[in-house]
Amino acid sequence: MPHAVEWPELRALTQDADHVDVKTVEGDVTLREFLAGLVSYEPDWMRFLYRVRAGFVRLLGMRQGELPSAAGMRPQDVPFTPGEKLAFFTVTEAEEGRYFVAGTAESHLSAWIAVVAEPGRFHVVTVVKYHRWTGPVYFNVIRPFHHLVVAGMARAGVAPGAGRAHA
Repeated sequence: MPHAVEWPELRALTQDADHVDVKTVEGDVTLREFLAGLVSYEPDWMRFLYRVRAGFVRLLGMRQGELPSAAGMRPQDVPFTPGEKLAFFTVTEAEEGRYFVAGTAESHLSAWIAVVAEPGRFHVVTVVKYHRWTGPVYFNVIRPFHHLVVAGMARAGVAPGAGRAHA
């Protein structure tokens, strides 16, 4: 199984995925604090990349809406109920203190972000499944930026004060 992961909660999601990657960071925060810091990460360079993405997806015949902001999200406001929204992701499953999975679907691909919490460590798992030819074209162009964005988000999740400023 080329995309197997070690966490049973994610095996079904990753088994037929076209792309899976894992970023691991260490930090002494709760899962809610980590998620609040992760989704609150919105540096100017990331907003700029999102504007560039808008032009690129138009070339592929797709549209892009506004980037929903989650800046300043508080840990107690992180949704853990399936169907609720976290930025542009919809929660699919979560267990307080253990793991969190949320996804989004577009015409070209579906993507999920999952976070598995272990004592002092968080694994951020990205899962992508392509729907049509534009999926791999799109994702392979943005892949280097994807790694930078997700790594930055993961570091922000464990940064001092991240997700706790408004707790």
